[in-house]
Amino acid sequence: MKILITGAGGLIGSEAVDFYSKTGNDVYGIENNQRQIFFGEKGDTSKRLGELKNKYQNFINFNIDIRNKNQLINLFEGLKFDVVIHTAAQPSHDKASSIPFDDFETNANGTLHLLECVRQQNKDCIFIHMSTNKVYGDKPNTIKLKELETRYDYDDVNYINGIDETFSIDGSTHSLFGASKVAADILVQEYGRYFQIPTVCLRGGCLTGENHSGVELHGFLNYLIKCNLSNVQYNIFGYKGKQVRDNIHSSDVIQFMNLFIKNPRIAEVYNIGGGKNNTCSILETFQIVENITGKKMIYDYIEKNRIGDHICYYSNLDKIKTHYPQFEITKSFEDIVKRIYEKYLYESK
Repeated sequence: MKILITGAGGLIGSEAVDFYSKTGNDVYGIENNQRQIFFGEKGDTSKRLGELKNKYQNFINFNIDIRNKNQLINLFEGLKFDVVIHTAAQPSHDKASSIPFDDFETNANGTLHLLECVRQQNKDCIFIHMSTNKVYGDKPNTIKLKELETRYDYDDVNYINGIDETFSIDGSTHSLFGASKVAADILVQEYGRYFQIPTVCLRGGCLTGENHSGVELHGFLNYLIKCNLSNVQYNIFGYKGKQVRDNIHSSDVIQFMNLFIKNPRIAEVYNIGGGKNNTCSILETFQIVENITGKKMIYDYIEKNRIGDHICYYSNLDKIKTHYPQFEITKSFEDIVKRIYEKYLYESK
């Protein structure tokens, strides 16, 4: 297969490059290290990209900006792709408010450019889009909650297994990032339905793994562990540190993508995260990280929460497991923390 992966140096993109290069496909990347421009040196993805280029001769990267439709048109005219895995994005809902044009042009317009290239060149091409749970805005905060000692949780039997794909995206504050990702999400669905292109939107929870370039504005778990090991203060933004997320390792995301490629569907949407078993609050994460590293967290508490932030969110995986029964979460939250910790130890030697 000829596979195009946008955001090839990022967390999910690089995991996809690694997996599909190993399995003998012709893999092409689009990566221009825009994350470094968004977040500074700590967001730099060039090292990870360089490792992949050195490791795999069947991987070629193009230094293209997905906002430039003419560059994309030229690429698609020269190569007929079987699969597009679209992971490139401006990923921070905090950052988006200071760069609204860059955010929307990357997340919404960039996605439109890719979809239109697929429609013009090969409508049988499978299009996998990394969306986000931020398309639901802060609507999950309207669900009845219960406050426990170290976390919040749902206090409504309808959400005992988390948020499913029927949950409304309307009537909520999304952040500008959430709004641009909603636009992209709807475009991907529409190109699927209207033009009968096999597309899927993966509304991710906390996507994580040892290859994430975590920064304060994006990459919660990596950044938290990095703070712990570097004796850097970590800031908790509101909700008493009891806000809850579900965490999924990047390799489990790729596991699902591979299942979808083998058995694609039209205009599907799936909530994909670690599910209820892989949930953790910030306070609980502190304890787990401290137990593994042997170091106490240095932190400050800021009363004001981030605008549009979820108090509690975890993915209901019933739909994705019904359509693809082989899909499973293979790495627990503790496993993920250990892998990130071990990668930092190795790199610090």
